[in-house]
Amino acid sequence: MVTTPRHSVRENLLLALDTLRTHKFRAFLTILGVLIGTATVIGVASIFKGLDQQMVEVAEGFGTRTLFIYKFEPGIKFHLSREERLRKPLTYEQAMAIKEDCPTVESVALEIFTWGPAVVAKYKGQEMLDTNFLGATPEDFQNINADLKDGRLYTNVDDLHRTDVAVVGADVVQRLFEGEDPIGKEIQVDGHSFQVIGTLGKRKAFLGDNGNDRVVYIPYFTYKKLYPKAKENFIAALAFPGKTDQAKDEVAGLLRRLRNDKPSDPNSFGIATAESIVSQFRDIMGMIVLVTVVISSIGLLVGGIGVMNIMLVSVTERTREIGVRKAIGARRSDITWQFLLEAMTLTGSGGVLGILAGVTLSFLIRTFVPSLPSTVPAWAVVMGFVASVSIGLFFGIWPAVKASRLDPIVALHYE
Repeated sequence: MVTTPRHSVRENLLLALDTLRTHKFRAFLTILGVLIGTATVIGVASIFKGLDQQMVEVAEGFGTRTLFIYKFEPGIKFHLSREERLRKPLTYEQAMAIKEDCPTVESVALEIFTWGPAVVAKYKGQEMLDTNFLGATPEDFQNINADLKDGRLYTNVDDLHRTDVAVVGADVVQRLFEGEDPIGKEIQVDGHSFQVIGTLGKRKAFLGDNGNDRVVYIPYFTYKKLYPKAKENFIAALAFPGKTDQAKDEVAGLLRRLRNDKPSDPNSFGIATAESIVSQFRDIMGMIVLVTVVISSIGLLVGGIGVMNIMLVSVTERTREIGVRKAIGARRSDITWQFLLEAMTLTGSGGVLGILAGVTLSFLIRTFVPSLPSTVPAWAVVMGFVASVSIGLFFGIWPAVKASRLDPIVALHYE
């Protein structure tokens, strides 16, 4: 009877599965490193995928056409250089110059704030200790895609007359006015009284926290009236559709002239967009994932070495069986593929268990830590399985070749 390649593969696969069933505990210990390595890769990839989706939603929620301009690059900062720390703040006049002299910019908004401890907001007996308190021009709500939920937004008239009014975020409403309509009520913020005229809808949050939901906005010049020494200005410039890159170049050129940046010097300010912030985040997370994958590869390597050792033991234990198979016509390639498939089945089983463990871990994270998003990407599942099978293929070559080279006569006499 002629054995077809398909029949041979199926027969060898059944032999491999039978060997796994015969030595369950030994097989489990052998694939433990592969299981842990695969599960780690799946878990980290799922967290990265979830965080990436969340970051994209948060960044794009502020507008894909908005330029965020500050004295240093807006976004994720781990440390500031001495040059960045010494930079002068942006000014109101510079913001107005962007509005007047940059034809690709549709609208310019300005926020002003002071660095320092968190501000306390009070209403009756309720207190909020982590209030994000700032002044902003009326255009700010449009430029950062703020969603008015109730009441109204303040206007240029309110700003010019320095009225004591406030628009508050969703968390402020929830924590200070639970069960009560905040519109028309007086709140105390940092010792100053403001009438709430509007509330904002809840925004997408990153890792469960969003300072923009804890915000109390007051008119820009009202803030300047209360805090005349405040100098920290943040500009949000809205570009015309399809003109974001051109607007960025125009704003950069204008600010370099206004801030007297020398041709050889870097920008004394930073300009970011939703796209650049997401790109920066992906670069950072990519490095973290790479390091994690490298560490996980140690587990796969240990698992591979374990597989090779077990397969060498298996070759020794089954020397007589190999001799019988060769005596009845098995070729060297048949013996090689028998042991290779056994090694690949061993590590592939570890990969499947690792994938199941990683998916379970992702589900548990999503269930018990809702603020930490976790979504298993298809590429991680495929990569985990392929890597585990490849480990078996690579580390199974030497035992398989050793088995195929056994002399059938010597093998038949082996005890």
